[in-house]
Amino acid sequence: MQDTLRITEVFYSLQGETRTAGLPTVFVRLTGCPLRCQYCDSAYAFSGGSQRTLDSLLEQVAGFRPRYVCVTGGEPLAQPNAIPLLQHLCDAGYEVSLETSGALDISAVDPRVSRILDLKTPGSKEAHRNRYENIELLTANDQVKFVICSREDYDWAVSKLIQYGLERRAGEVLFSPSHHDLNARDLADWIVADNLPVRLQLQLHKYLWNDEPGR
Repeated sequence: MQDTLRITEVFYSLQGETRTAGLPTVFVRLTGCPLRCQYCDSAYAFSGGSQRTLDSLLEQVAGFRPRYVCVTGGEPLAQPNAIPLLQHLCDAGYEVSLETSGALDISAVDPRVSRILDLKTPGSKEAHRNRYENIELLTANDQVKFVICSREDYDWAVSKLIQYGLERRAGEVLFSPSHHDLNARDLADWIVADNLPVRLQLQLHKYLWNDEPGR
């Protein structure tokens, strides 16, 4: 297996978000992203990294003996070899998730993977990049995430929730406050007041480790 990917880091930590929050997880962070969200917390992964073969990555992941593996970025799907990486991780028996911006086509992703589709809100400055065709491909194994920066973002996210019936298409709909832009308690109050079928998501890693790279 000689295919390669550009990798920023591989590390073992607790998952900080999504439906597996709090569970020990190996993270494989791919380098590069075509988006520039204003709140991005992984801009260090935009460039650099090192070329790695799929074999070497699979060997490193196996060394942690994990149950869960998360492929993240950057934007993993910007590298074509992310697709075979995800397949081989599933074949190895791990529970695999993919964090993707949703700006790129998810149709080739192995159906065993839980695709975490991050629909970009206006506050991200990248909402025009959303590929809404991806919504038709969602299953109960997938998750949709909104990172919310303001009340305006919240109202926009609610409109998309209703327009696309997202709670019926995906296993989870996650509303996450942008860490430096919106008070989590405000978002919690809005969700309760509107009785939304969504999960409030707080990023545990930002509270536990101050969002240090590699944790």
